[in-house]
Amino acid sequence: MENEYIFSELDQYLFGHATHYDLYKKLGAHPTTVNGVDGVYFAVWAPNAQRVSVIGEFNGWDTEANIIGNEDEIGVWQGFIPGVKPGDMYKYFIIGYQGEHLYKADPFASSAELRPGTASVVADLRDLKWTDTAWMKKRQNFDIKKDPMVIYECHIGSWMKHPESAGRGKEGFYNYREFAEKAADYIKDMGYTHIELMGIAEHPFDGSWGYQVTGYYAPTSRYGTPADFQYMINYFHKKGIGVILDWVPAHFPKDASGLANFDGTELYEHKDPRQGEHPDWGTKIYNYGRPEVKNFLLANALYWVEFFHIDGLRVDAVASMLYLDYGKKDGEWVANKYGENKNLEAIEFFKHLNSVILGRNKGAVMVAEESTAWPKVTGKVEDDGLGFSLKWNMGWMNDFLEYMKLDPLFRKGNHYKMTFSTSYAYSENYILVLSHDEVVHLKCSMWSKMPGIYEDKFHNLRAGYTYMAGHPGKKLLFMGQEFGQQREWSEEREIDWFLLDTDLNVKLKDYVRDLWKMYAKYPCLHATDYDDRGFEWINADDADRSIYSFMRKDPEGKKNLLFVLNMTPMARPDYRCGVPVEGDYKLILNSMDPKYGGTTEITKKTYKAVEGECDRRPYSIAYELPAYGCAVFEFSMVKPAKKAAAKKTAEKAETAKKTVKAKAETAKKAVTEKVETVKKTAAKKTTRKAAAKKDE
Repeated sequence: MENEYIFSELDQYLFGHATHYDLYKKLGAHPTTVNGVDGVYFAVWAPNAQRVSVIGEFNGWDTEANIIGNEDEIGVWQGFIPGVKPGDMYKYFIIGYQGEHLYKADPFASSAELRPGTASVVADLRDLKWTDTAWMKKRQNFDIKKDPMVIYECHIGSWMKHPESAGRGKEGFYNYREFAEKAADYIKDMGYTHIELMGIAEHPFDGSWGYQVTGYYAPTSRYGTPADFQYMINYFHKKGIGVILDWVPAHFPKDASGLANFDGTELYEHKDPRQGEHPDWGTKIYNYGRPEVKNFLLANALYWVEFFHIDGLRVDAVASMLYLDYGKKDGEWVANKYGENKNLEAIEFFKHLNSVILGRNKGAVMVAEESTAWPKVTGKVEDDGLGFSLKWNMGWMNDFLEYMKLDPLFRKGNHYKMTFSTSYAYSENYILVLSHDEVVHLKCSMWSKMPGIYEDKFHNLRAGYTYMAGHPGKKLLFMGQEFGQQREWSEEREIDWFLLDTDLNVKLKDYVRDLWKMYAKYPCLHATDYDDRGFEWINADDADRSIYSFMRKDPEGKKNLLFVLNMTPMARPDYRCGVPVEGDYKLILNSMDPKYGGTTEITKKTYKAVEGECDRRPYSIAYELPAYGCAVFEFSMVKPAKKAAAKKTAEKAETAKKTVKAKAETAKKAVTEKVETVKKTAAKKTTRKAAAKKDE
């Protein structure tokens, strides 16, 4: 077959069974050559359309010029149009089921017109050159359970504005290439292992932050072309940074050029509005029970991971997909066949999605933004789990923020908010998240949430981040919060980089950098994130003083860490903390060090444990705990164990020596007694012989 893009009978079969995982290679617009003539092969699924034509710059948007055919049973319209070239804008003109005239963007377009335009753009992806072979090979060994993972959540358009905005529109966006070159060194220096990018798939409205998608296969043209996007991925991988994309399979907008009523019927969405619409969001819900719709989403996930080498997808609004009544009132939803509110089709979709993505792409990750107590979100599919790699820990986030916002006077009454999460920390593979959702729409920035005067806010924030670093689970922090962004985030402006001209903001950034580097350096902070043997409270009940102490335990027992966190402005110069073993405890991090913006320099670096019960432990160390002070100590359980073994061996040797000596003395005494007995016996014999002679 000369044209590799023709949608064949095999393609129809796979598409109809939701197993055409390379669907994006057939549907959409593909530059090619037919019979020696250059042009583009177009294919679109519109089974209920009466007629489909391709309109664009190449034919003056003439609806009659390039009508394409529909010769298959599944409803794919396809055709080759000579002379069309990469960069040309186009749309599908569809005469719908009831004769309506529809102007639709291509659902499989790999590029799109810059908003407010809504046309698709022909792109040639055949010549993209990848230079990340070493990264992709290394990624296969990535172990989500044991390797460090700290994610920098980022929105490209508001990360930083270009200082030379001329020709870039009023927004002053950096393009993908410029952003990568500007951001990679900063992200690497800060100790992040991954970047999570918001709003990459094409979307019409900036204020949706990319969560109302119209072009699922098109990297948004706000920041450049697909080739620019590919360059960015190559660059981050070259710098050793993984890339995660936000992915939105939960809903799509009603825009006239988009997927809604695509061929005059409810093609991608449910027909019944009780199943096909979110009343609060004003968006459409996918029909996950329709194979072709499911295939559209499955192939899209694979497109990002396999074609564009994305290292993982963070799946948005998972809860809204799992529950049929999510955000709906009585009468606004339809129960499943068992009379329940579980979306059985969405459950099956997730199992299929995660099995395929993770089964075909070793080392990739699938992350669920799931806000309820749905069981086994990260459980294995064969155990009736959903199969995700990781889940956002929304419970921890809510409790943490409620506690940290409190005046320290009231923290003792809410002490449990910081301990409760450890009771379920191992029920899923969690990421601790302080995301964009927590710093917008009058929620205030992380810095502004903190109580107290100006300096106190920094002290509190360092304490909070220290607790986050020590708590089991991978980590995610939204851009700007690492240096104390003071205004809440807005997609319309860059984050407040000017604050890095201020001493305390710079020092907070330095502290966060050292926290993440400590996290990567010590296996006890990441290799046991999902093993309950890796975390142990020393004292979780010191509510009156609002002090927390706990251990993170190294798999080999060598480099364990002890965390002590003082959540009030009361210094505790007489503080004593129970510890599990004797030996030295080395202070490796002090949140109140002046180099981090604190007020207390601790010159003593090593603390020797003394014997004596404290916090129900056999040993303790005394440490002058500063106000708002957080201390991290390194200690070993191996060395004391060797000492104990040596002591025990010495004791055994001494016992053996005493035993030998006692036995020798006993033997000597026995010999002496035997000699005396022999002497006495011989003397008696001599006496008897002498008496006998005398009688003779």
